[in-house]
Amino acid sequence: MSKKIDQLAARIGERFGDSARLVHGTAGELTLVVSPDALVETAVALRDEPGLEFAMLVELAGVDYLTYGMDEWKTRKATGTGFSRGVTRGSPPVSPDTPDRFAVAYHLLSIRLNHRLRVRCHPPSGDPPRLPTLCEVWPSANWFEREAFDLFGILFDGHPDLRRILTDYGFIGHPFRKDFPLSGQVEVRYDAERQRVIYEPVDIEPRTLVPRVIRDDHRYEKALKE
Repeated sequence: MSKKIDQLAARIGERFGDSARLVHGTAGELTLVVSPDALVETAVALRDEPGLEFAMLVELAGVDYLTYGMDEWKTRKATGTGFSRGVTRGSPPVSPDTPDRFAVAYHLLSIRLNHRLRVRCHPPSGDPPRLPTLCEVWPSANWFEREAFDLFGILFDGHPDLRRILTDYGFIGHPFRKDFPLSGQVEVRYDAERQRVIYEPVDIEPRTLVPRVIRDDHRYEKALKE
């Protein structure tokens, strides 16, 4: 870790102590994990206090940890012949009360001191997840928070205009949630008789993304095995 990162970590530890958790990344990145109740106060301190001075919110991103660390398939063994995968499909528990399911990551930049910091905050359990807005701390949070609301369904209390920004006004659900179907929930087409666009239930069949490979070459000829 560079001396500059060490100095920033020491300054953050001195300022926040045990009220926030500092995580050191493998690539020399720093992440400050804060509670929802302390989010606004922490953001103001990071922006204004000497040695921190994070004047710019570069990016804000929602995160859904519902399937974190899981694959589409879960298995202990697979066949060596025939189909290449002998597996049992696994699915995560889907519950709005999953602890720490959602998070919001704030990527900050200090222009004067030329250092960066990620702040991560987990909303309290429940659906919809809610956090206070940071629009008054960093104005750029306005559209970023609208994106997180649109795609993840995270509400930001106090936001001046929390509307969808990427999907249609009539869109159902939040497409970046891990339990949102890959095929969507409705499909759109133009009806020539009605002379308008209509919405209908999606008719795409769900499919497994793991390929099934049938081995059919000379290695499996019975005569050659004998």
